[in-house]
Amino acid sequence: MAGTSVEAVDAVDWSRFRTGVPEHHPVKEVPRALSRLVWRGPAATDEDCDPLYFCLFAPGGGLPSAAAAALPFLTALASDPANGARVTLVELLGALDGAAREAGEQGTHGAWREQWRRQGDKIAALLADPAPSVRRAALLLADDDALLERWHAETDPAVRLPLLLKLGTRAATAADVPETESLGGRHRFAGAVEAVLSRVLRGDEPVMKVAAVIARASLDRDAPLRHVDLLLDVLADPALRPRFERIWWLPDVETPFARDDVAAWVSGLLDHVPVAALSFVTRLAEAAERTADDGLRRVVLDEAWRHLVLRRSAAPTVLPLAARLLDCADDCVRLKAAHLIAMLAPDSGPYADRLAALLDDPGTDEISWIEGTVGDFARWALVRLGDPRGLPGLVESLWAPYREQFGRSWVAGDPRRPEMHEVLAPLREHANVLLPALLEEVRQDHERHGDHGEIMGTLLHVAEEWGPDALPVLPVVLPLLKDTRYSLRVVDVLLAMGPGAASTASAVRDAVVLDHPGNHQKIAWAAWRIAGGDDGTALRLLGEAVHDEQASPYGPVLLLSDFGPAAAAHAGRVREVMENTEYGRATAAVALWAITGDPRASLAVLEQVVVPFTGDDDRYGDLAEALRGFLRIGTVTPAARRALSLVEARDERLSHYRDYRAVLDDQELRSVIAAVLTLPDRHRRHRHLPPLRRGM
Repeated sequence: MAGTSVEAVDAVDWSRFRTGVPEHHPVKEVPRALSRLVWRGPAATDEDCDPLYFCLFAPGGGLPSAAAAALPFLTALASDPANGARVTLVELLGALDGAAREAGEQGTHGAWREQWRRQGDKIAALLADPAPSVRRAALLLADDDALLERWHAETDPAVRLPLLLKLGTRAATAADVPETESLGGRHRFAGAVEAVLSRVLRGDEPVMKVAAVIARASLDRDAPLRHVDLLLDVLADPALRPRFERIWWLPDVETPFARDDVAAWVSGLLDHVPVAALSFVTRLAEAAERTADDGLRRVVLDEAWRHLVLRRSAAPTVLPLAARLLDCADDCVRLKAAHLIAMLAPDSGPYADRLAALLDDPGTDEISWIEGTVGDFARWALVRLGDPRGLPGLVESLWAPYREQFGRSWVAGDPRRPEMHEVLAPLREHANVLLPALLEEVRQDHERHGDHGEIMGTLLHVAEEWGPDALPVLPVVLPLLKDTRYSLRVVDVLLAMGPGAASTASAVRDAVVLDHPGNHQKIAWAAWRIAGGDDGTALRLLGEAVHDEQASPYGPVLLLSDFGPAAAAHAGRVREVMENTEYGRATAAVALWAITGDPRASLAVLEQVVVPFTGDDDRYGDLAEALRGFLRIGTVTPAARRALSLVEARDERLSHYRDYRAVLDDQELRSVIAAVLTLPDRHRRHRHLPPLRRGM
């Protein structure tokens, strides 16, 4: 064994050192793992290195003392041509060095820095190792000068390409250092890298030119804009596609990048100029059509989707692009196109007939593994368009993923099937068609599992949205008032049903609730709302809760607003909550108006909630709450109107999500903003009121 042995490992007094998490990974695991790597030699694998990853990093950053003790052995093992885990060991060295650099002198033992200095020649030699995979991994260990020197010596394209990318990121760091702080000529290094990139762009192979543009983007984000024709020519050339997978390796990624991965990478580099970014996607789509390139088509749809969930202005470009691909032979392409068409409703109405032709399409996505079939997404698109052809089989299609399993997974921000309740909730006018199918699924699920599962939660959610049109579910949900898992949700459903559920008031009073005072308050309030009449119990409980300074006033204040002037004794406390709480100010403002009949102070608070959205405020839940407040009061202030007009004109989606919910949220919030903007101004409607005095 070159440079180390089991005996050498055993000769170290490891009890003097600590691992990053000694209570879970005692230090004895370090020599055990090192010894295993020694005696396994050529048979050593990545898994043999796993214990070292667990032991040699500290959770809060920096390195434990065991890292310095292990470093000579790690270096020797990584340098040994006969060891089977060399690449992983070099990557481990890079990760340890990175952790030490991030932590600085405060988070890393001096022993580590000393050992790293001693092993410097061996570590540097890895950059010139005969094995290309080792040289590539060693890029993580090299300093600026070593990288530049290696560039002039390296001949393997699968090492040259990641080396070129690394030079770009390092040069960008060097360029950011002020001249007075430039150590070792870092600005000169940046200039040298610029010269390298220029030479590659002038005379290297096409795939390397794409890498050079990406590397230059680290220094100049407009570089891809200037080279967009080059990028499109290379990415769209079918003959070059295999070349990407042969040479586009990164030192810390197990598999090479495919051409499609690089195309998406390049597309993202244009995001700072949205018009140019969309133009690139469109031109990529045209190129894909010319060569019938399904891989590029998939990239086009993914990038179009990414733009659509970020900005409204992408829709006119994305719609015809997606529509052209509805008939593609590739299942994944058709599925993603149908998904985009669904999100573009109602503008996608002209394509309803083509969607209807896909309802029985069984195609699935076996590339990016989006759940569902082409037909499922076509059906969703039709119901979003209000087309009744999407209704037959809708409930069965939506419930299919849950029928034999109780969990689903997806990648946040990726296209995916919508949640069942999100599809059904807007379809209230079709309740008579959909409810029988939904109730049948509930019955079958109960027969199979003997309990109420996920489908019952969906039924309750949908029934609350459908209100009086969901009365046929009353016999199914009423018994759940005795079940602590569902009782409070059932109460919400009964409230939404209105007068048709009046007979359930006594059952609501007897409902089983979790042992929390707020639940008892809500039950009393709900029974009063359902039955009507004069019941002082709910008002008394809510009044006590509002005055309880140890508890959150949000819920009680929200419910108290329904009592109007009858809650006048609590107006002072509600005003205090409105003026002093950070969460729920809009709710308290509406409650104060409902109790006093005077909108002035309430409108001033709602205005204060809305105006910050002209800047960088993105608390859309607060905005929605304030908008509902304006609608309930029936008027809006001039300042709030101006602010909402600016928000309405914003191109960005009004949502925290970056999947289909971004579009749904944005559409819903904008519709409410539009409704508020139709309200009269306060000073016109309430001209008879005296000016609002400061401090009220």
